[in-house]
Amino acid sequence: MALILLRHRDIKNIHRFDVYTENGGYEGLKKALKEFSPSEVTNIVRKSNIRGRGGAGFPAGVKWGFIPKEDGPKYVVVNADESEAGTFKDRELIEFNPHQVIEGALICAYAIGAQACFIYFRGEFMHAARTFESALNDAYANNALGTNIFGFDFSCNFYSHYGAGAYICGEESALLESLEGKLGQPRIRPPFPAQEGLYAKPTVVNNVETLSNVPPVIVNGAEWYLGIGTEKSSGPKIVCLSGHVNNPGNFEVPMGTTYRELIFGDQYGNGVPNGKKFKALLPSGGSAPIVTESALDAPLSFEGMEEHESLLGSASLIVMDESVDMVWAAMKLIHFFHHESCGKCTPCREGTYWLERIYQRILSGNGSESDVKLLESVAKQMQGETLCALGEFATSPVLSTIKHFPEEYYDKVSKPARSGS
Repeated sequence: MALILLRHRDIKNIHRFDVYTENGGYEGLKKALKEFSPSEVTNIVRKSNIRGRGGAGFPAGVKWGFIPKEDGPKYVVVNADESEAGTFKDRELIEFNPHQVIEGALICAYAIGAQACFIYFRGEFMHAARTFESALNDAYANNALGTNIFGFDFSCNFYSHYGAGAYICGEESALLESLEGKLGQPRIRPPFPAQEGLYAKPTVVNNVETLSNVPPVIVNGAEWYLGIGTEKSSGPKIVCLSGHVNNPGNFEVPMGTTYRELIFGDQYGNGVPNGKKFKALLPSGGSAPIVTESALDAPLSFEGMEEHESLLGSASLIVMDESVDMVWAAMKLIHFFHHESCGKCTPCREGTYWLERIYQRILSGNGSESDVKLLESVAKQMQGETLCALGEFATSPVLSTIKHFPEEYYDKVSKPARSGS
C-alpha cells in the first residue's frame, strides 16, 4: 500500500511547498473550497469515519458537527503536544510532512467556519517544529494561508505555540488553558470545547495524525477511505514501535493489522532481540493496560483490544522481553504519572503519590503481602473519580501487572509468619 501519511518516505523533500503541490498537495483544500459547502465537507469526514488518532478515537466528523452554525469567532487547534510514553508519530509528521497537517487543519477551519488555526507543540519539539514553521511561511507566500486563500472567499491564519513539556497539556482542555496563558490544568466539563473552547469560543481540537488523514479523504472520497482498515476502524494508522524489538520506529499500516505481525513481521519489528522471549506489551504507552502474548493476534483497531481489557490509544507499542521485572516496570510508569500529575484533583494527586510510595517500599524489600492489596485498593479508588482521563490512565500499569504477573509481586514481599511454624 502506498503511504498516505508518511509520504515523505516515498517522496523526497515533500516538506517543501513546491514538491508538496507537485504531488497533489492542497488539492483537497482546493476541491473543498470549489465543490463543497462547509457542511458537505463535515459530512464527508463523518462518513469516512476518521477517528481521533491522539488516543480517544472519537469520530472527527462528529466533533466538527458539534460546532454551532452561528456567526462569530471559531478556532481550530492542532494538538501536537505528543507526550505519551513511547509515542513519536506526530513529530515525524510535523517535521517531514508539515503541509499535509496544515492542509488538514485548513479544511477543518473551512468546514466549521473558523478563521484562525493554532498548533500547540510539545515544548521539546522546538527543533523539530522549525520545519513546520518554515512550511507555514511558504504557505503564506503562496496564498495557501492568509486572505482569500487560492483566490476563494476563505481567509485563515495559522499560529504556533510551544508548551513547556507538561504531559497534562495533551488533554484538550488543559491544552486550551495553556494556550490562553494559564496554568495547564483540565477544565470541568460541560461546557465542552465545541461550545466554549479557546477564548470561550467554539473550538475543534484534533490531533496531528487525525488532521493528516483529512486531505486524502476529500480528494479520494469517503468510500475510498472506508475501503482501508476494518468496518469500525477505517483508514491507515501510524504505529510507534519501541522497546525490545529488532527494528523499532514508526510504521504506517492499515487498521486491522495484528499486533503479532507488527512485532514479529519482517517488514515491521522483526521480532525480539538476542533470542529472548516476548513477555508483555504496552499497547498505548503507559496509558493502556499491559497485555500478554494471548492478545497479540488481536487486530490493531479501536475495538481490537476490548476483549483483552486494554486499548489501542495512540498505538505506541512498547515491547518487553522476558528479562523485564514487571513490578519495576509498573513503578517506573507510576513515577511518570506522579511526576506529571497537574495536582488539580485529589484522586490523581494523592493516588499517584501513594502508589509510588508503596512501589518504593516493595522494591526496597520492605513490602508485605498487604501492600499488594493496598496497591489494588488505591488504584480502584482512583478509577472513575479523576477530573480527566489521564488520572485514570495511571491505574492501568498497576492493575494490569498485578492481574497478569501476581507472582512477581508476591516474590518481592515478605510472607507473614504462620502459627505453629
